[in-house]
Amino acid sequence: MTDPNAPQPADPNQPPNTQGQPSQTPPQQPQYGQQQPPQYGQQQPPQQGQPGQQPYAQQPPQQGQQPYGQQPYAQQPPQQGQQPYGQPQYSQAPGAQPLTPQDDKMWAMWSHFGGVLSILPSLIIYLVFKDRGPFVRQEAKEALNWQITILIVMIAWSIIVGILSGIIVTSMIAGGSFGAIGGLTALFSLLSWLPYILNLIFSIIGGVKVKGGQPYRYPVNFRFIK
Repeated sequence: MTDPNAPQPADPNQPPNTQGQPSQTPPQQPQYGQQQPPQYGQQQPPQQGQPGQQPYAQQPPQQGQQPYGQQPYAQQPPQQGQQPYGQPQYSQAPGAQPLTPQDDKMWAMWSHFGGVLSILPSLIIYLVFKDRGPFVRQEAKEALNWQITILIVMIAWSIIVGILSGIIVTSMIAGGSFGAIGGLTALFSLLSWLPYILNLIFSIIGGVKVKGGQPYRYPVNFRFIK
């Protein structure tokens, strides 16, 4: 019988331990189907089919990076019918509707009749309807030019009448003819209204002509607006 407390004989296949430390056997290879634990400082690559991991092409991009094959958001061209981001959208106003032939003739007529009230009616009609009808554009422009012409004539005429009346009245006072001063004053007052009377007559004639569908041209007209 052998003593259980006796030292076991050394394995002849094991190299001797010269430093008095127990021998270290090499690590064994993992068996089939088992995973080898990662060593210190190394990361184990993900295996295909493991849950909780995404493939490489499906991983979300990091913050501040664009996905591969896509342009940055600011450089992507806008789609058809869309405005670029950050730019205001402007609504396009529809164009002015053209006038019917009846309305075209009616507003052309009122551009001449409105001359009775001076330059303002023909100016408004020209600015509002000049691009909506050819006849009203032609006649309103003619009436507006006439109103500008007659306005200049009125200013010049009032200056001339004022100077003449002052000279004549002064000379009559110096000569002692006080009786004729009242008659001359009434005459010069009538002469000062002469340009307005002419404007009244020609504006009515022009409105009647245009109402009948005929264009009208004033006898004297400086056409400032071409």
